[in-house]
Amino acid sequence: MRVFHITSNAIAESDSLPAQAPSSGFLWIACGRREFEIEQTQVQAALQAVGKVMLVDLHISDLLNNQLPSHFDYTSQYDILVFRRLTAGHSETDLEHPGQPLTQPLRRGGPPVLRHIDTNPVGFAVFDRVLLTVHPASCTVLEQYAARLRASDSTTARAAGVNLPSGPADLMLRIVNHMVDGFLELRRELTRQLDHWQTELLQPSTRFTNWGSLLDARKSLHQLDQICEDQRAAIQDWIEALAGWEVVEGKADHFGGAKGLELLKIRSRDVLEHIERVIHHVRRLEQNAETAVQMHFSAQSNRTNDIMRTLTALTAIFLPLNLIAGIFGMNFEFIPLLHLQTGFWWAMGTMLLIAVVLTGLFWRKRYLARTGR
Repeated sequence: MRVFHITSNAIAESDSLPAQAPSSGFLWIACGRREFEIEQTQVQAALQAVGKVMLVDLHISDLLNNQLPSHFDYTSQYDILVFRRLTAGHSETDLEHPGQPLTQPLRRGGPPVLRHIDTNPVGFAVFDRVLLTVHPASCTVLEQYAARLRASDSTTARAAGVNLPSGPADLMLRIVNHMVDGFLELRRELTRQLDHWQTELLQPSTRFTNWGSLLDARKSLHQLDQICEDQRAAIQDWIEALAGWEVVEGKADHFGGAKGLELLKIRSRDVLEHIERVIHHVRRLEQNAETAVQMHFSAQSNRTNDIMRTLTALTAIFLPLNLIAGIFGMNFEFIPLLHLQTGFWWAMGTMLLIAVVLTGLFWRKRYLARTGR
């Protein structure tokens, strides 16, 4: 468990829960899901000491549920946001047996890029002066953003215009935006993989056999679309709730006054726009994959039609030749040219002439010509 005390000009980190409210700034309490499950009594006591409010049982269940989709809920005293982030697999561990996974990683087929489309929920409880986050075990989002937060506290970062979060809601939106950036980076790998498959599908000289991976890709894209839809709905609910916040004149609040509230709305709309970009790109990839499959089968159908057309033309060329051969093969005693010394050459010449004429005719009509590609 990590506890950060964030003020307007400094950040202090500790590993113990606070016993009283800070004199200035706000607290960020970050803990793993198993830590929160085992030490929820101590966390509730710290929330009561800092903000005179505790989490309700239903919201505790939501924060502990590792299968919960992205969603938003609120009370008169705090807000709850559950947001799914990308993960390499399920790695929840028990504090009594560290390193032993509670659930085995999912065995997923297809190329490595598809195994990246796996998510775990991160829970946010936004109070007036406390942000409580519940992460999966070994959460890279927590480590990366904690490092970014410490880097922004440096003199160089301050000189570059990097500001610390103004409140719990601002910090939550920054972390969520960092999580959405992971989905944006995933687009490049998915695009590269699907472009490779499209090239194979539209290559006429190769036989595409990677149908299992392509089916896994379509399923993964559909799953990613559903995940992003849930994320968009959760952020939209958050924006609607944010519109109901009011600034009390002459009284300190937890979002930095009217200017801070406006910045929260701007940052929320920016997060929503990033999610919509991911949704748009995922749906375009789904459409491109479906189009490539249809074009593949259309090309195969055209190739089959070319083969059948060639075979039909060859059959038409040999049909009169077989007829002549059949006539001269009849067991009649009197057949013209049968007893002539040059009869064989007359028959062969006639058959060759018919074959040449039909071949030229079919070639001119492009029945034997190869379709241009």
